[in-house]
Amino acid sequence: MAVPEKDRQPGSEVADPESEVGELVGRLTAPGELEPAERRRLLGRLARALSTGAKKARETGAGRGRWLADVFLNIAPRIPIRDLHTLAEHHHGLTGEELADDLVRTAQKATMTVGAIGGALAAAEFAAPPLLLSAPAQLVAETIVVAAIEVKLLAELHEVYGVHVQGTGTQRAVAFTAAWAKQRGIDPLAPASVSLALGAATKTALRNRLMRTLGRHLTTFGPFLTGAVAGGALNRMATKKLGEAIRADLRVKLPSGDAPGAVGSATPQDQLEA
Repeated sequence: MAVPEKDRQPGSEVADPESEVGELVGRLTAPGELEPAERRRLLGRLARALSTGAKKARETGAGRGRWLADVFLNIAPRIPIRDLHTLAEHHHGLTGEELADDLVRTAQKATMTVGAIGGALAAAEFAAPPLLLSAPAQLVAETIVVAAIEVKLLAELHEVYGVHVQGTGTQRAVAFTAAWAKQRGIDPLAPASVSLALGAATKTALRNRLMRTLGRHLTTFGPFLTGAVAGGALNRMATKKLGEAIRADLRVKLPSGDAPGAVGSATPQDQLEA
């Protein structure tokens, strides 16, 4: 029998891999600052959930890359994407390029924080050999959260630049995930961008991108504070590079002479549906 939420001890939660991973990622990527202790607690819950899911995947013979891609596609619709009006409200009325600048800075700070926490956890496990086997789950959790933050950034930059993606919330989520895997913006004049987003080539690109991100986080697996410093710095640089690439791509996709969207000039986009 499940233990009621009110009777659980702090830190004892175990997320169900089928129902809570998306919720945890959504909380970790929601607008606003999380207290470091709360962020660490949520990352710990996510790591435990992913560890359980990985065990099931191994039992079915699924490779880590394929399993990671499947997990991310399942949680993508839970990533909270804001429309242009909400973005301006949350960023002190900024619009256009200034709003895009602030979005990238905020995403860099978020991925840097996750990387520092994940790197510190990995460093702690490095110093405690009996617990060493749990570290990969923590790094997988970091990989999933960083990817979600960057997909959120990519989607919200589309809002800022007025590049609208049609379809249901789930279809848009998959399209933004596919764009993140390829590190480029979505072409609004190419309907196939959404309809073919779940094709074999896209799944392969997503798997490869997630595994490269995981590989980057594995470099933080070191003693003392080296993991925390490396994790934060590597994530910050990667997010900055993504933001620059997507913004350059979206500027090209704007109709000639148009500037990035100002509040009131674009149709609001609903948050991606669960």
